[in-house]
Order: sequence, then structure tokens, then C-alpha cells
Amino acid sequence: MPEIFVVSDHTGETAASAVRAAMSQFRTRWRYRFFGEIREESQVQRMMELAQELDTIVLYTLSRDSIAEAIRRRGGELGVPVIDLLGPVMDTVAQHYNLKREFRPGAQHGFTDEHFRRVDAVEFAVGHDDGTNLHTLYEADIVLTGVSRTSKTPLSMYLAQRGYKTGNVPLVPDIDPPAELLEIESSRVFGLTLDPATLVAIRRNRLRALPSLNRLAYADPETVATELRWALRFFRARGWRMVDISNKAVEENASRILELLAREEEVAPPGS
Repeated sequence: MPEIFVVSDHTGETAASAVRAAMSQFRTRWRYRFFGEIREESQVQRMMELAQELDTIVLYTLSRDSIAEAIRRRGGELGVPVIDLLGPVMDTVAQHYNLKREFRPGAQHGFTDEHFRRVDAVEFAVGHDDGTNLHTLYEADIVLTGVSRTSKTPLSMYLAQRGYKTGNVPLVPDIDPPAELLEIESSRVFGLTLDPATLVAIRRNRLRALPSLNRLAYADPETVATELRWALRFFRARGWRMVDISNKAVEENASRILELLAREEEVAPPGS
């Protein structure tokens, strides 16, 4: 599998997004190795020697010209291809508009309150995945629930990246849901469901990936349909709003949940 080095003097988020977008145009899988906070020439030396050893390409976004020059120079010496992702854009803009560049690592991100809110939300989602840390579930902005393999975790992580503290709790037939879930106000809980055939296919793939599960009923069409009907009845009984995730991307499902959440907030009495 071909490998790409992605280098930045900050977190590398900008470089990672640009590289993934470019590499998606090739019909192959890529392995990425990210190098963040590269601000010393000694770091460049070690990294470029590894790039030569692995016969890879180095792509970078760097605000310090001295580090960028060190990468270009060492790349030429070692025969390692290097590509500056943002330099040509910034140079052209600076020249055309007679502007002076500000050499500030991470300037495009900014450590705002919003940034820290998202970091907190992601940490919360990781710590409250799959029914863990139920004692602090009440702190969640959003709680997702549903039977096994209804995309609770991916959706939780996506919502967290949008800044919403999200927990998720699995529902298992014939097992009482945790009391902490039932104590959450209904406006913050969303029940996930999807069509039975899709869920059967997802669970069968899961069984192939993890043969140790070895539970025939887990992907049995009749059992799956029964589980989903039971979950729907439970959602209705609790007054939880339902989101059908069938054939929809994570982004679409997240947008639907946020739309429903905002609608509830609009009608909530002041100070509630």
C-alpha cells in the first residue's frame, strides 16, 4: 500500500484534509503518516531519512520558510519528492494584492471558545460510547440509543465534532435499559432505527469480521425484525423521537437530529 507523509508545524488538519481530497481521485488505498508540530530542523532530518527509507512522498503545510526550505533541501539530497501544499497559493495572493504574509502556525484554526467546546465534546463522546460512564450521562446534549449496529458510535462522534456532547447507549431485548438512560429528559434522547434488510446485512458483515461472535440469531432476519419492532415500541413508550438512518450518510442523520433538537428548543419555555 503506498504511503504519504503529511507534515505541518501545527496540528496538520489543513494538510490532512487537502491530501485526502487529492488522494481520493486515485483508485487505490493510501496509508498516511502525519507529522505535526514540526518546528526544528533536527525533526526534519529524521523524518526525511525515514521517507527515503520507505520510498514515500512528503507533502507539507508550513508557515516557517526555514523549515520548508530544510525539507526541500533535504528532499533534493535524498531523492525524496516534496510538495508544498499552500506556499504557491499564499505567494500568489501576497504578490497580486501586495500583502505581507504573517508566519503564524495554526492561524487558520485559532484557539477560540468554539475550538475548546468541540474538544470537550469529542472527549465526552469517547468517554460515553456504548453505555460507558453512565453516571455522567446526564451531562450530554444528545443521547443516542438503538439496537446493535445502528450507527450509534459514528453518529455520536460526528455530532461531537460539531460541538455537541453526545453519549450513546445500546438497547438489548430482554434486558432492562440502564436507569441513567431513562432519567434523561426525552427531548435529548433519539432512537435510531433502519430497515431490517440493511441491518441484517450489516450484522452479517460484522459476524464475518468477528467470527468469535458466532451468534446465529444476531443476523437472523426474523430476529432482527423482532428487535426493531420492539425498539420502535420502546421509543414511542418513552416519548423519544426516532430517526430512520436507512440509506443516509452520517451527515444527513446528524442534520436531522440537530433539526429536531432545535425545534424542541424553540418551543421550550424560557429558562427551562
